[in-house]
Amino acid sequence: MEAIKETNFSFAGQTGFYRGKVRDVYYFEDRLAVVATDRISAFDVVLPRAIPYKGQVLNQIASINLKATSDLVPNWVLSTPDPNVTIGYRCEPYKVEMVIRGYLAGHAWREYKAGKRSVCGVALPEGLRENDKLPEPIITPTTKADEGHDEDISREEILAKGIVSEQEYIKLEAYTRALFARGSELAAKRGLILVDTKYEFGSYNGEVYLIDEIHTPDSSRYFYLEGYQERQQNGESQKQLSKEFVRQWLIENGFQGKEDQAIPEMTDEVVNSISDRYIELYEVFTGQPFHKESYDNVLSRIENHIEENIFNDKN
Repeated sequence: MEAIKETNFSFAGQTGFYRGKVRDVYYFEDRLAVVATDRISAFDVVLPRAIPYKGQVLNQIASINLKATSDLVPNWVLSTPDPNVTIGYRCEPYKVEMVIRGYLAGHAWREYKAGKRSVCGVALPEGLRENDKLPEPIITPTTKADEGHDEDISREEILAKGIVSEQEYIKLEAYTRALFARGSELAAKRGLILVDTKYEFGSYNGEVYLIDEIHTPDSSRYFYLEGYQERQQNGESQKQLSKEFVRQWLIENGFQGKEDQAIPEMTDEVVNSISDRYIELYEVFTGQPFHKESYDNVLSRIENHIEENIFNDKN
C-alpha cells in the first residue's frame, strides 16, 4: 500500500525545515509550506506505518474549516495548492494548545474515572458518565512540547509562568469558544456532534492568528448525532468519528506510549481500516465523495506545487 511517509525537499529561498509528528514543514522568510504526510501518531508517538490518504483528508478538512472560520479570527493560510500542502504565514506559535471540551470523553473521562474532579484547574460535577454533555464547554489547555508529551496545564499556571500574557490569553479563550461554537454548528449540519477539539495560535505582525489544522479527525472528536441520546440512556458506547479508535486499539493491545511498551503490529487490515475511517469522516463531514489522489509521482507533484506557489501573493 502506498502512502507518504516523509518528504525531503530542498527549495531555493528555504530557511529551515521541521519534521513534526505528522507534518513536514518547510520554512521561508515570512512563509512556510506544510506537507500533510500520511504518518499517524497516538500518545505522542509516531506509529510505524503510514495511513494511505490520511494526509489528504486532514489537509482538505482543515482547509474547509479554516475558510469557514476566517470571519472569527485571522488564520495563517495563504493557499492550498496541493491536496497535501498548505502555504501560509510563518507565525510565532504560542507554547500552549487550547483544548476545549463539550462532552466528557477521552483523556478527560480517563481522568474523571480515576477519581479526579478537575481537569486543568476546571472543576467538574459529580455523577457524570462517559460521553455525557458537560453543563458548558470547558477549556483545558496543554503545554506545547517540542519533544515528548504535552502536559495538562491550568490557566493560572500559564499566566504565572508567563507563557502567555493575560491580555493575550483572554483573547485566546474568546477565540477558542467562538471557534468551538462555529465548529459545533458546522458539525450539526452534517449530523455530527463536535465533542472536543484543540486550537493552536501564533503571533504574526503583532496580531493573534489561528494556525495549524482545525476540526480534523486528528485534532477533534466527533459523535454521530443520531442515536446519541439513546446510546447514553442505555449506557452504550457512542458511535464516533475520530482518532480515538486508534488509541483504543493500542490500549487493547497493551500500548499507551510508555517507555517499556512495544507498539503492536500494524497489519494491512489495521492500516486499511484506519484509512477507511479517515475517508468516512471526510465524506460525512463534507457531504461529498472523497477523491483519492494518485500516489504516482506524488513527491514530485508536491514539490512542484510548493515551488510554484510559495512566493505567490495571497489570492
